[in-house]
Amino acid sequence: MENSKIKEKFGDFYIADETTYKMGIDIRITNIISERFKDKIVLETCTGAGFSTIPLAGSAKHVYTVEIVNAHQEQSIKNISKANLSDNVTFIPGDVMDAKLLSSLPEINSAFLDPDWADSDLNHSYRFINSNTKPPADILLKTIFQLTNNIAIILPPFIDKSEFTDLPLHELQRIYLGNEPVLYCLYFGELAKIFGETDLRINI
Repeated sequence: MENSKIKEKFGDFYIADETTYKMGIDIRITNIISERFKDKIVLETCTGAGFSTIPLAGSAKHVYTVEIVNAHQEQSIKNISKANLSDNVTFIPGDVMDAKLLSSLPEINSAFLDPDWADSDLNHSYRFINSNTKPPADILLKTIFQLTNNIAIILPPFIDKSEFTDLPLHELQRIYLGNEPVLYCLYFGELAKIFGETDLRINI
């Protein structure tokens, strides 16, 4: 990856490969989302190269972050160290859907979920119910609700919003970079500012 592109998207000359660069969320977005986690103890899923972990760790009391791909976790450890936030983060290797892993976690009071929804082939479709993300977004959300009601989950903006109808009360935030819709973020529990739809527009 070109260092200049990494710095532009994530704020510094961090380590990334093509996959973690594509998966990572722009720092202008994660900086705003992370403010809702101020002083909380956070479970983060799907660490990637740590580009969401860094702002979370700067705002939260502590972040426990789970990553199944060893190479990605190695990148994130180096990136969090570069950001001088290593004391605020505990790295957990493994599958966040593993019941044994979940039962061994310290007590948390919030969660940030960012399943890998990058499109991978011609048969890919963006959906929440029976999701084809890794891990499946709908099952991941249901699983983490067993640990905390205070959850933010990142989803693509192409999902039909009717798929969220049966979820617990939440704030559905549409996130734009300029005029381009780039993400949904669903907030539950204390992380929601209102129950309904909101817009976050970031000028570019």
